[in-house]
Amino acid sequence: MPVAPPSAHLWTLPGGLRLAFERRRSPGFAFDLRLPVGSAHDPVGLEGAGGVLEEWLFKGAGGRGARALQDAFDDLGVRRGGGVGPEATRLSVSGLQADLGAALALCADVLMRPELPEAELPVLTDLARQDLESLADSPADQLAVRAREVTFPRPAASPFAGYAHPVSGTVGGLLALTPGALRMHLERYGQAGAVLGVVADLPPEGVLALVQATLGKLRTGHADAVPVAFAHGARAHVPNEDAEQTHLSLLAPGVPPQSPDWLSWQLALNALSGGSASRLFHAVREERGLAYAVSAGPVVLGAEGFLSVYAGSTPARAAETLAVVHEELARLSQGLTPAEFERARAGLATSLVFGAESLRGRAHALTRDVALFGGVRAVAGLRAAVQALTLAQVNAFLADYHPIQGAAVVTLGPGTPLSLELTHA
Repeated sequence: MPVAPPSAHLWTLPGGLRLAFERRRSPGFAFDLRLPVGSAHDPVGLEGAGGVLEEWLFKGAGGRGARALQDAFDDLGVRRGGGVGPEATRLSVSGLQADLGAALALCADVLMRPELPEAELPVLTDLARQDLESLADSPADQLAVRAREVTFPRPAASPFAGYAHPVSGTVGGLLALTPGALRMHLERYGQAGAVLGVVADLPPEGVLALVQATLGKLRTGHADAVPVAFAHGARAHVPNEDAEQTHLSLLAPGVPPQSPDWLSWQLALNALSGGSASRLFHAVREERGLAYAVSAGPVVLGAEGFLSVYAGSTPARAAETLAVVHEELARLSQGLTPAEFERARAGLATSLVFGAESLRGRAHALTRDVALFGGVRAVAGLRAAVQALTLAQVNAFLADYHPIQGAAVVTLGPGTPLSLELTHA
């Protein structure tokens, strides 16, 4: 279990909402509310329910119309953000410390007392359809959608639509949405599985009292896990004659957040794709000039970790690009050099520090830590853990890490499909 810093507190409200609070000297506040209902929880046949509902909630609440609600947030001078992801809906707010209670009350109105004007629903579904249509102008986004469809197919027995569609939904799903269906979907949004991260310079007991007074009566809701079925070794090509590049997506098994190898994996990914000295950047772009953009990073779905790699190349050199990416992934099992290890460790430590600089960033980190790791991870403790990593420890992990085995590859571009068999360059 992660060790919380002295200034961090973690409580669980009677309804199940977990509140993570960290006191920081500042004139402002930030909070981030994570509700465990994302686009993957859209009911089958109603793809887009979560994305449309999130927009609908802000069309009036607590006796205010849409304009009055927006004015209420603006009158506080707060910054509002968030949105819908595959596994959660987030609502984040930051502002001056004196307005924390009022901001929490407005968010409580949105979740507990929304107006949900039915006249607004056709406008919102039309906007979602326009967002879907905009995918035609972005081959990289088209590839991302197709890669999810191929790599994470929906289990037949699941009532949830799963990870194979964008947040905007599908054309058929949007056409099927009704006010009643969305109101029913709203019942999933509640305290169960929810996490609220708050950063402010206030007494902990005062913050707890504010949250209890505003969100303590939020409905129970649901916290259902959406099954993740990874399609090992899947291959697909999306023909697109209008694309000037061939876009490559590779998804491979990784390390789950609860694994003791999590930090070793993060450090290894930093060496693989953490800047101009990283292996992928050097091998794909600098040494061979195969692609202007190449990157790799972690993806967490269903408490499992996956490695995601993207590259965009000319059609003539796409097969070579894929082969070089494969070569670099296969080479990970040989371990890092001392110089690579030191650079990657320094980069990882630096990202931890800068990620915690802003109040908004730290509030989001609190909700992420509690949701993924089960508790608040102190920045100082994390830095110490990164510094305690050794080259021998990381290389011992990499010796048994073979991401290329079972990797799913999806490409999009003009012409005939690539040979998707992964061969050494």
